[in-house]
Amino acid sequence: MALAELGPVVLDCPDPGALAAFYAEVLGGTVEGEGDWVDLKVPGGQSLAFQAATGFVAPDWPAPDRSQQFHLDLTVEDLDVAEAGVLALGAKPLDAADRSRTWRVYADPAGHPFCLCAC
Repeated sequence: MALAELGPVVLDCPDPGALAAFYAEVLGGTVEGEGDWVDLKVPGGQSLAFQAATGFVAPDWPAPDRSQQFHLDLTVEDLDVAEAGVLALGAKPLDAADRSRTWRVYADPAGHPFCLCAC
């Protein structure tokens, strides 16, 4: 018997509304709220929440001496199409040069690492 149910995954960031809008374009869904806490209700999936964090410092990737803390794996059908889309929305490539792999790593506009996976 479980002791709890998983709520939304919460990402600290400097601008919750802007980061929620980025992920809404990538994943679909509905942005709810404003200010220091914004929710993204994703159809058929886990909700994401975005929380304002004063003094936010983006994780480094890769950095063996400074953990990325967590990352999101986003499943896609076509890596090239998805890559073009996230780059147009403001993502930055972190490890996307090896086209033989079934995954590529990017940073969202606040610097959180995420992977596009055609796995």
